[in-house]
Amino acid sequence: MPKEAATELERHVKLFKNGRNKAVRIPREFEFPGDDAIMRKEGDKIIIEPAPRRKSLLELLDEWEPIEEEFPEIEDLPPEPVDF
Repeated sequence: MPKEAATELERHVKLFKNGRNKAVRIPREFEFPGDDAIMRKEGDKIIIEPAPRRKSLLELLDEWEPIEEEFPEIEDLPPEPVDF
């Protein structure tokens, strides 16, 4: 994309060594919530985006629609005898 057409923020940053890895500090205006990120490479570009937040079980259950289906009756049989 030509620079004239870019509408997103852009900033020059310095790379540095962190042990055997190269690293970059994310400037404040590019920060996103959370402690995890997804990084992928597209050609010669590196894309970093926030990792999707995992929902709690209660949040997932709250999103589900109630089941209107009638379930068949299940016969409640006594347990079979077991020898120990």
